[in-house]
Amino acid sequence: MLFHVRHALRYAYERPVFLEPTTLRLTPRSDPAQRLLHHDLRITPEPTGSAHVLEPDGGEAVVLWFRALQEELSIEVDMVVRTLRENPFDWIVTHPPALQLPAAYPPEEALSLAPYLEGPGSPVDASVRQWAAEQAAAADGRATDFLIHLADTIHHGFHHVGRPDGEPMSAAETLRSRTGACRDTAMLYVEACRSLGLAARFVSGYSMHHPEEVSEHELHAWAEVYLPGGGWRGYDPSLGLAVADGHVVLAAAPDHRQAAAVSGRYRGTGVGSSMRYTVEVRTATSLEALQALECERPLRMPAPEQWLSGTATQGSG
Repeated sequence: MLFHVRHALRYAYERPVFLEPTTLRLTPRSDPAQRLLHHDLRITPEPTGSAHVLEPDGGEAVVLWFRALQEELSIEVDMVVRTLRENPFDWIVTHPPALQLPAAYPPEEALSLAPYLEGPGSPVDASVRQWAAEQAAAADGRATDFLIHLADTIHHGFHHVGRPDGEPMSAAETLRSRTGACRDTAMLYVEACRSLGLAARFVSGYSMHHPEEVSEHELHAWAEVYLPGGGWRGYDPSLGLAVADGHVVLAAAPDHRQAAAVSGRYRGTGVGSSMRYTVEVRTATSLEALQALECERPLRMPAPEQWLSGTATQGSG
């Protein structure tokens, strides 16, 4: 599937402020499940400097810095991504102990997966642990069945709300209220998995499940779980499904803060700020279909000769 996404953000300040270095995670990764075909990033005002960096989880980020005081910051990104995974279950088991809960990974993989497993610094709440154990029992302790069952249980058993601002609620609060935005249910899913020995992480990106339509969207959040023989696999508790080609990943990390699309601070005593944003997403099954839609209702579609298969073209202005 082809995704054409336009994401624009504008930060405005009551009076000029000093912007600390700002990290943008607005470059979709290229991996076995998706390929970035076009990427045009525009920053206003033009930053003093920028650096493309590879973050701990392998995602690409852009770090911006400014010297002069600024009254606003505008970020606009236009991208085309081809998603490739039609079957989310196209993998085999290479380590059976990871498929029976509580899961156990091979020692060499467990070392690399430590940040995504439950550790002494981030204990899972007892109520979440008990609830996860009940869901595992309902799936007869089989990890693959549990992952789908858990997503389906949250999708059908929780009230899903839109909440554009704020940190995710704690997993315990989301479980108690049975209510949450996608980032809330994603963190509940992550912690439930970790309590049973499954390596899990928070994901931010875009999702579109109405092909050949264009609409206003929000950033979306879901979870990825590591499975021996399958690698990182996405599960979306808001939609109750295993992720295939209907999602585009921007960033994935053990903690939601490290997967934020934009991270930064400003300095200015008593200065208030505001943010406005738009996210437009369009999908089609082929380049021809996408181009036809763009002729009808354009989203500033790049010319095909500007696309680079498997790479990103960057620009700022």
